[in-house]
Amino acid sequence: MRAFLVFWTAVSAVLSLGAQDTNLAFARFSSPVGQYVELYLHVSGKTVTASAAQGDSLVQGALDFIILFEQGDEIVAFDKFRLNSPAGKRVVDFADTRRYPLINGNYNLRIEVADAHDETRVKKYTTPLVMDLADDTVALSDIQLLASVTPTDTEGPMVKSGLMMEPLPYNFYSKGANVLTFYQEIYNSDRFINAPFVVSYRIEKVENGETKQVLIGHKRQTPAPVNPLLLQIDISKVPSGNYKLVVDVRDREKQLISSRDIAFQRSNPLLDAQNMQQALASVTIEDEFVGRLTHEELEYSLRAIYPLVPQRDAEMVDIILRADSVRAQRAYLYQFWATEDRAAPERAYLAFMDVAKAVDQMFQSGFRHGFETDRGYVYIKYGRPSDMVRNEAEPTAPPYEIWSYNEVPSTRQNNVRFIFYNPSLAADDFVLLHSDVIGERQNPQWQLQLYKSSPSEHPADFMGGENVPRNIGRQAVDLLNDY
Repeated sequence: MRAFLVFWTAVSAVLSLGAQDTNLAFARFSSPVGQYVELYLHVSGKTVTASAAQGDSLVQGALDFIILFEQGDEIVAFDKFRLNSPAGKRVVDFADTRRYPLINGNYNLRIEVADAHDETRVKKYTTPLVMDLADDTVALSDIQLLASVTPTDTEGPMVKSGLMMEPLPYNFYSKGANVLTFYQEIYNSDRFINAPFVVSYRIEKVENGETKQVLIGHKRQTPAPVNPLLLQIDISKVPSGNYKLVVDVRDREKQLISSRDIAFQRSNPLLDAQNMQQALASVTIEDEFVGRLTHEELEYSLRAIYPLVPQRDAEMVDIILRADSVRAQRAYLYQFWATEDRAAPERAYLAFMDVAKAVDQMFQSGFRHGFETDRGYVYIKYGRPSDMVRNEAEPTAPPYEIWSYNEVPSTRQNNVRFIFYNPSLAADDFVLLHSDVIGERQNPQWQLQLYKSSPSEHPADFMGGENVPRNIGRQAVDLLNDY
């Protein structure tokens, strides 16, 4: 299986420092000169500190990587490099691929990623790596999921057989991605298979530890030292969920010779909404507790749970609300709470709504429900803060609040902060300015925004600068770091 390391999800507690959103994956291949591992890097530009680049108004981001392959106490391969984003008006996403030759064996892969323009933002990751591409049987490389494939005359680490192959970041297919493209290599079929053979590839849905096949395809192959596979699968009818792609090599008698698989996620909200409408025809949802809710109560309840809705369902909930379908709203609300508490979904719903109504009152806004404000959203999603401090007395800053959480289980982070501020000075109209929670708004220049009324104290490099000078009464930095 191709290993998949994500630096923004809850993969490891060591990722709680820093804020850059970096996706790192690897795949193992073979060549006439030996085996190698490819490292795929993808960086979300908006989460990297911007610094002035060459040119008056251009900025650039950069990350410093240290890559170590270890066997016991010995470092057998090492790399250190800086990866720069393209210079532009803002820092855009950027990517790279690296190759490292390795012989068969067990390794420990260690990676350190540091923001080149903020030494405090460092992330570390470690994982075992096994090189096991056998030479005495038919072997398969790992599967490489691709975001795009284009012909090219250039050379480079992303180029194979005259094709530029851009890796798919996060193994995630969004609503606009209707084709799954993958690349893989088969080795030694000329030595161990004496006749044409079949490669089968299928998509399986993974749910509650069980798998169910949803698509399958076949490709006939002629034995060769290397059989490269570049295949596409139509996934337009694949609903949202967790899946894996499985590739099998079988002989003419359909006996399994070798197999690899890779996990991926799919978001398809429009299809999900259609499927829900079709499923409603055979469900008596009116007999459940949601059947007693009025149209207004249904909409209120759906908006209240929005911070808790899985990311893959968020757009579908938006569609259901816009469509104004009472049955669809009842169906989704019931399914959500039945998933939370299969034995007593109504009890779970009522307990939550007590909290939601309190949050609505606590963060009342003239434009939306209290739980739809930034503070209400965070309260619903992460719970009551461990500590909360409000400051309305700084002469050069609008009112602001700093919330701290000792622990955020969903991201496996400790000691994180949110800072909200009220630039409009309207009653309790606080918006999220910055947070160090993975997946939330991370704004390296939050000080410049908070102290916008003191432009004379801003750094000369406004595009790349982040800090304003400390002075008497200016407490936000100390509160955010130490409270």
